Amino acid sequence: MFARDRRLLAAHGAISIFSFRYPSGVAALEVHTGSACFVLLPFQGQQIWDAWTGERRLTMKSVFQEPLATREFRRTYGAFFVHCGATAMGSPQSGETHMPHGELPNITFDSARLMFGDGDQGRYIELTGLAHDREAFSHAYAFRPRLRFREGQADVHLTVEVENIGGAAMPFMYLGHVNFRPVDGGRLLDGLATETAIQWYKPELPADAPPEVHRWHDEVSASPGRHRQIHAHDRVEPEFVTTVRLPADADGWAHALQVLPDGSADFVSYRPADLPFGVRWITRAPERQALGIILPATAGPEGRAAAKAAGHLLYLQPGQTFSTEIRFGALSQAETSLLVEQF
Repeated sequence: MFARDRRLLAAHGAISIFSFRYPSGVAALEVHTGSACFVLLPFQGQQIWDAWTGERRLTMKSVFQEPLATREFRRTYGAFFVHCGATAMGSPQSGETHMPHGELPNITFDSARLMFGDGDQGRYIELTGLAHDREAFSHAYAFRPRLRFREGQADVHLTVEVENIGGAAMPFMYLGHVNFRPVDGGRLLDGLATETAIQWYKPELPADAPPEVHRWHDEVSASPGRHRQIHAHDRVEPEFVTTVRLPADADGWAHALQVLPDGSADFVSYRPADLPFGVRWITRAPERQALGIILPATAGPEGRAAAKAAGHLLYLQPGQTFSTEIRFGALSQAETSLLVEQF
């Protein structure tokens, strides 16, 4: 089903699905909803490798032009969306042996399925599947994600399930890594009542860092709210990372947006009851442009030991399943206005 040449695999109303294989050998599905296009990796992490709406590419800029067949996180990092977890997440600190962001980013799927349906909001297709990670004398779990794409829409509805199929309690962490591309003139909106909720400290920069790198960090140090303004000259190296706790609305969802100059937006919505932490991540350099408007998570991004020390490491008992939902993608001007009213 996956050849080098792109070919139509299935259609459902205005939704078309094409299959192809990258030169690297990675199998891919290209989903057209009528207003957006998403490239999915059904057997490698069930990542969303790329995304567009109209002529605008939503995906971060990176040094990777295609996904590579590897489990190493940094050796194929340039996707629009990546699952992170599940026995660990974040950057391992000194003395830790877990992989950066855990086993999930490039986990190999045992099986993958496309599902077609009609719901209250019209036609949709879903990519789902089953993957396992097992380590003797350590852990065993089953991973069942579900990505839903709706006809005529540019958003994604994600459902995540991780089940402990081992015989002992399993340490658990999860983060949904949504990597948008920053848009000059954009601004970040969320439900934080005050900028004092943003805890951030200027990183130690190398002596030869360009003046514009120092300038950005100095401006944010003086006024943390400056990071919400996306300017053409911004150079954010190595990165900006902060962890916040966004309030939920009446329906239990928290929201964060990159509002574009024309009034449309990119957004992430999630359930703080399941994912209480929101990690914001920005990096901007000649070879990379990435904006994690908010990365919903069970803990901060400093690795498993830090989460355990802070009391944020979860444990799944034998037979227990963690499940949650995340929504993200692009919104029209009218849809943006409606969502902003939730703040």
